[in-house]
Amino acid sequence: MRERLVAALRAKGSVVVGFSGGVDSALLAKLAADTLGERALAVIVDSESYAPEEKDAAIAFARELGIPHEVVWHSELADPSYVANPTDRCYFCRQGLSDVLFRLARERGFAAVAVGTNLDDARDAFRPGDKALRERGAWQPFVELGMGKADVRALARELGLPVADKPSMACLSSRIPYGEPIDITKLTRIGRAEAAVRALGFRQVRVRTFGGTQARVETDEPARAASLAADIERLLAPLGYASVEIDPRGYRTGAMNETLRVLNHSGQ
Repeated sequence: MRERLVAALRAKGSVVVGFSGGVDSALLAKLAADTLGERALAVIVDSESYAPEEKDAAIAFARELGIPHEVVWHSELADPSYVANPTDRCYFCRQGLSDVLFRLARERGFAAVAVGTNLDDARDAFRPGDKALRERGAWQPFVELGMGKADVRALARELGLPVADKPSMACLSSRIPYGEPIDITKLTRIGRAEAAVRALGFRQVRVRTFGGTQARVETDEPARAASLAADIERLLAPLGYASVEIDPRGYRTGAMNETLRVLNHSGQ
């Protein structure tokens, strides 16, 4: 599989890689740099919903492995469609991201824009962000070569990448219920709250926020989180949370999409 990816990258000649720091984009950025050298550029698109520690980790990864990279700012909150937080919010996010990457590629003379979408992502029935990427013409080599998440992680381990087993991440806006407007105050509060809870030793943390001041905390160890409920509440209260609930179901992806499934089932 590695050889096929290398061949596909070499055939492109030069690529800009959308790099978030997750295992998918990290593997793609590393292989692109190894194959194409300075004709590969990993672009970290910074924004209001991108957790600062994730950006710092992405930069550190690129520096450590000698991957050509740069950070470009893009304000998601400048787009009213994104701020309104509709159910297809990710479409507007990826639309803006694609615009940044393709503009840079045109200005620098790169032949393609590559993203780390894997086959499991592509098979998900509700992926408005992926739709925007495809519409813009972003190249998805993992999808093209039939690589799912397990394949990506396996190859990342083979290459010894430190992010091979890194948990999946999502932007901070994904913690806000659809239809509730997104603003910088909410995003900053969520980012600080998750960092505070993570400092207690949890690997996966989501602070789902309702009305800006109500928090529902999901972790990968719900029983331990429940035992630390008083401590978590004390950490989050100074950030502006009036109420804090520990979700006994723990961390799970797409928790905010559960309301969509309920509405679809009821026919509303």
